Amino acid sequence: DGSYTNEAVLKRLPDRTALIGRIRKDSSLYLPAEAAATGKGRKKVYGDSLPTPEQIRQSNDYPWVSVKAWAAGKVHDFDLKVIPRVRWRKAGNKDLKLIIIRPVSYRKTTKSRLLYREPAYLLCSDPEMDLATLLQAYLWRWEIEVNFKDQKTILGCGQAQVRNKDTCQKVPAFLTAVYSMLLVASSIAKKQELPRPKWYKTTKSIRTTTGDLINLFRAISWADASKINFSDFVNIQKKLQALKKSDNPTLAAAFHTRN
Repeated sequence: DGSYTNEAVLKRLPDRTALIGRIRKDSSLYLPAEAAATGKGRKKVYGDSLPTPEQIRQSNDYPWVSVKAWAAGKVHDFDLKVIPRVRWRKAGNKDLKLIIIRPVSYRKTTKSRLLYREPAYLLCSDPEMDLATLLQAYLWRWEIEVNFKDQKTILGCGQAQVRNKDTCQKVPAFLTAVYSMLLVASSIAKKQELPRPKWYKTTKSIRTTTGDLINLFRAISWADASKINFSDFVNIQKKLQALKKSDNPTLAAAFHTRN
């Protein structure tokens, strides 16, 4: 989010933390200052002024590079322009990496005209970060928004009825840890899904929602607590069907006796 790419955040980043944020297309950027020939005087922080991100995108002096990343259900080829090290007054003497993403074409329907999204102008606080990793992390930003929504609306993060100062800090952290464990468990375990309600849309979903995972967890927990062996029930039904279709008179008689 561009509102977080500001001086207060960039100059106070925790250790082992990299920020990827949007910036304005008319931002004023500079090259890093060259090393001074002598050690006297104040050291320069900013070098020569660079064109604005929008001017760099339109210029032929900066080549496009192609990077593959996953988005919208498949792998796409994205065109990027990269300035490995720049300086910005909001970040002070930190080296940043500038990334410009060319607009991606799309169609609302198969017969509609070709449309284009807006270009993206990004700054990364880690100039050494691999381009593919950086781009994929940016494209997954919507998953972070889904993460917040699920924790707030489904798990009730931040809604705990507590008063102690330490508890107010620990409850959201605990619920976030529970949410993470739920997602990790679903990725490790074999994919299982409960039948959807009749009123639910019939199109096949490409993702399992947090609500689906919680319902599955409840079903497994209740089945374990009630000591019901659903697998034996399914096996009995399969055996009855096999008896019904059998050509063996003895097995067929057994089926009719059973029913």
